[in-house]
Amino acid sequence: MNARELARGVLGKVETQGAWATPALGAALAKTREIDPRDRRLAAELVYGVLRHQSRLDRALAAYADLRKTPRPIVIALRVAAYQLLVLDRIPAHAAVDDAVEAAKKISPKLGGFANAVLRRLAAAGEPPIPAGDRKVRLEIAHSMPRWIVDEVARALGPAADRELDDAIAALSGTDKAPSLWLRANLRRTRRDALASAIAPLVDREPQASDAVPTALDATGLADPESAAPLVDGLASVQDIAAQLVAYLCDPKPGMRILDACAGHGGKATHLAELADDRASIDAADSHADKLARLGASAKRLGLTSIRTIPTDAEKAGSALAAQYDLVLLDAPCTGLGVIRRHPEAKWRLRPTDPAGAAVHQRALLDACAARVAPGGALVYGVCSFTLVEGPAQIDDFLARHPDFTLAPPPAHDQLIWPADDRGRIHAWPHRLGGDAFFAARLVRAP
Repeated sequence: MNARELARGVLGKVETQGAWATPALGAALAKTREIDPRDRRLAAELVYGVLRHQSRLDRALAAYADLRKTPRPIVIALRVAAYQLLVLDRIPAHAAVDDAVEAAKKISPKLGGFANAVLRRLAAAGEPPIPAGDRKVRLEIAHSMPRWIVDEVARALGPAADRELDDAIAALSGTDKAPSLWLRANLRRTRRDALASAIAPLVDREPQASDAVPTALDATGLADPESAAPLVDGLASVQDIAAQLVAYLCDPKPGMRILDACAGHGGKATHLAELADDRASIDAADSHADKLARLGASAKRLGLTSIRTIPTDAEKAGSALAAQYDLVLLDAPCTGLGVIRRHPEAKWRLRPTDPAGAAVHQRALLDACAARVAPGGALVYGVCSFTLVEGPAQIDDFLARHPDFTLAPPPAHDQLIWPADDRGRIHAWPHRLGGDAFFAARLVRAP
């Protein structure tokens, strides 16, 4: 099996079975370890590249074929070839076309001829020009971003930052460059510069320390991070730079009673424990036992003992959780629009009504978590999304319903540059910080 065949198989599962690209690609690569490392990288490039540019590729192909009448396996083969023709400069056109034609012939000789005709016309004439005029239409086409998401980004940036719209859409779509791989240094076991030295032999370029977040190290190019010795030894964790901001916003201290209400795999819970020098008491709650098992394994790897996992739904936990906590973190379920460059298939699955639907659940979780905040304590809310309804509007609605809470500015930190607005709310954007899009706010309860 070659790289293109593997990519077509993964993309087929994503489109026809609703699979997610990352686990599907990982499973496919695990079954084909004989593939050369360069082909493994090409397979990943083709999978994510096709998904990131999908509507642009379909627009180009539709100039030469009726994709609605074309069998889905052939459409996928055409997309993989079109991505190589239009986006990847290093692939010879004949190699991309010939491979797709051979794949189509396996289904039908007639379809092989069809694929050959379409792709040779595309290779010769190129894609139709993007029409001049409406800026948002240009962005929608160039970056394969559904128009409703373009509109959401424009609303979130606001009129004052409208000049950033082009950069924001390019970064969010991942069409400008692939996302960075960020590590979080475990400062209880190492220094960030020492971590960079340990990682340097494992990557093609020197790891870059962030000027904005003191634990963040860009280790892009690190293959298979989970097996890299510095991570196996608990010196670091994989965590996006924007996500690392959340634990700093929480400002955990030794002796605090802390609840991570939707802990998931535990990236933020373990960071809270590290910042509190493993001397807080942290309840990590989640309704998925498999995620909590991974959290427990991560805590052990990092040398942390202050985290207790609790398999429960924070909204309906009852007596499973303590009545009051000094600090509650709600990293709420959301649309995930802030991480679509990492999960580009989500662009084609999400709908314009989804942010409002997610906000309903977030509101209920906020109310449940607020009830567990001790007087004088803090509630930190975060979502990996940029929409107004899931972020600023959600906080305004919460404050209107909970007059005993106030919006607090981020805690002072001489090594951290907060991407905060004039009200102290955190707005992380990939074109500004280099990480995912993220919104967070710190709410303090009256004593």
